[in-house]
Amino acid sequence: MGRLGWGEHFGGLAARLGGAFGSDGAFAHDRLRFVDFVDDVEELLEEVARRERGDEEAADGFEEFVLRHYGG
Repeated sequence: MGRLGWGEHFGGLAARLGGAFGSDGAFAHDRLRFVDFVDDVEELLEEVARRERGDEEAADGFEEFVLRHYGG
């Protein structure tokens, strides 16, 4: 994201998604449902796309892609 010039948008990302990962870096399924996490990330990407491109649809399909490939 930094190479695209979007790095400043992700400075507070960890705080906004706090509790999603344990100290070992693994997703914390006991604290947050994966589908809720993916939805939150898609909303953040839509916000960045809206600010940078004026069109949040640039992030469309993210949630479906991730859930189809990693949701099990």
